[in-house]
Amino acid sequence: MNSRRTRTVVALLAVSSILLLAAAGGAVPGLLSAGPFGGDATADRPDDPTTEETVGYVEGYWHDDELAVDDREGAVVEDDELEAVVYRSMARVEEIRGLTFDEEVSVDVVTRAEFEENNSEVFGAADGDERIRLNVEGEALFAVDNETDATDERDALYGGAVGGYYEPGTDRVVVVSDDVDEPSVDEPVLGHELGHALQDQRFDIGSYNRSTVDRDNAKNGLVEGDATRIETEYETRCEAGWSCLDAAASGDGSANLNWVLYATIFQPYSDGPDYVEHLLGTDDPSGDDWGAVDAAYDDPPASSSEVIRPGTEREPAGVDVEDRSNESWSQLEVDGEPATETYGEAGLVAMFAGDALDSLEPSVIDRESFLTERTGEYDYDHSYTDGWAGDELVTYVPDGASADDPTAAADRSGYVWETEWTSSEEAEQFLAGYREQLELEGADPVADRRDTYVIDEEFPGAYYLEHDGETVTIVHAPTVAELSAVDEGAAPSGEDEIDPEDVDSNDGTTGDDDETIPGFGVPAALVAVAAVVAVAIRARD
Repeated sequence: MNSRRTRTVVALLAVSSILLLAAAGGAVPGLLSAGPFGGDATADRPDDPTTEETVGYVEGYWHDDELAVDDREGAVVEDDELEAVVYRSMARVEEIRGLTFDEEVSVDVVTRAEFEENNSEVFGAADGDERIRLNVEGEALFAVDNETDATDERDALYGGAVGGYYEPGTDRVVVVSDDVDEPSVDEPVLGHELGHALQDQRFDIGSYNRSTVDRDNAKNGLVEGDATRIETEYETRCEAGWSCLDAAASGDGSANLNWVLYATIFQPYSDGPDYVEHLLGTDDPSGDDWGAVDAAYDDPPASSSEVIRPGTEREPAGVDVEDRSNESWSQLEVDGEPATETYGEAGLVAMFAGDALDSLEPSVIDRESFLTERTGEYDYDHSYTDGWAGDELVTYVPDGASADDPTAAADRSGYVWETEWTSSEEAEQFLAGYREQLELEGADPVADRRDTYVIDEEFPGAYYLEHDGETVTIVHAPTVAELSAVDEGAAPSGEDEIDPEDVDSNDGTTGDDDETIPGFGVPAALVAVAAVVAVAIRARD
């Protein structure tokens, strides 16, 4: 596998995701531990509390109860003790969030070997035409080169780092443990995942339309921002007075990350907490009232742009790529529908900034611009992409393309990527960034062909750029001659019409030998490993 865009991050820390419970644990449904002890009931507690109606109380456990497992070295929890930990954690999530669970959350435990054997049921298998689609889209983002399979890159993102997942709709947490006999639990992260269960029970997050990467990132901005606020407050209370499990030790494994795919999916985890903080502040300046957050579940963000810049509404423009291919080419179909994708502002930033996370690679958006002072957060607000209004990428295949070898088929395929911008000036900003991306990839202009380029290595083929007012269209095909076969009229004869001198850029490039990445931490990396799952199993329209 070509390793140009992958590096290794050491340590398998507990991570969080709407679909991942990054806490190794064991559970025997229906079997309680000996029960809570040492908790001090407050005077205003009801005499007959109920799980369904009493905030901070679940199945006999109050949020401030103490358990025998508290402060045990390594946060080891025996299988007959885990349910008590889960019930108390549920009560604590209720206390923080001010909502009650409607029903018990099931916790199952599987070995890592069992998980790896059956993970296609969770993450979604990609075979045949779907695998071609993923490869073509990976190449469009300059994330997956022509020698690499996108599905392999996706699988490598989570690989051995997955600690489990929460399944919206089934109200089930599955814990993946290397040692099911002595599982170690990170309690605040458990609270994060139980927060997702609470969201699903109260707001039905499993019903959201997640049919594109941008829709998925938009919804996760709210969902993950909420759960992260719960986790942060949970950890604060553990430090301030709650008796909690000892912090779980991190592992010694490693995960190979494709940085462009990583940055594409990480955006909700970076911007979501600030988005929720904004909602909390609009309802109550003190930030203590969850009413605005609750209301947002009825009207969640429509695009990643709304999460990148809280308080702004950016309803995506409807983009529908017209099929102008000739009889030798056709739109790839997956499950009877054209293979399309919308990456949104976050995806386009990832294309320009993904390599900023690799100090050995130059990038359109440099590390200093992309990284923030706070570890685990990145800046997705950039002049190249902040005028995004909509986009649609459509995969095209030539007659006779075979799904038997998806990587080879993708190498012979093409795409049309139409992007819409809020103004012609914003479209020009994007073009400046994209032309710079082509230069970094070694593109050469084609003589006597308007705004047409050829790349020989890693992302080989021909690229045609067209700017029409607020629209920028990118056409890619294996050869210059095939560009017009994929999209009629592409790469016409004549001189370039897109003049790079007309566009000012506020972003820079970098490519030095500094092997450190300021502000970049392992926890952030592994949160992104978690996030990939949300995309992998989202329902497509």
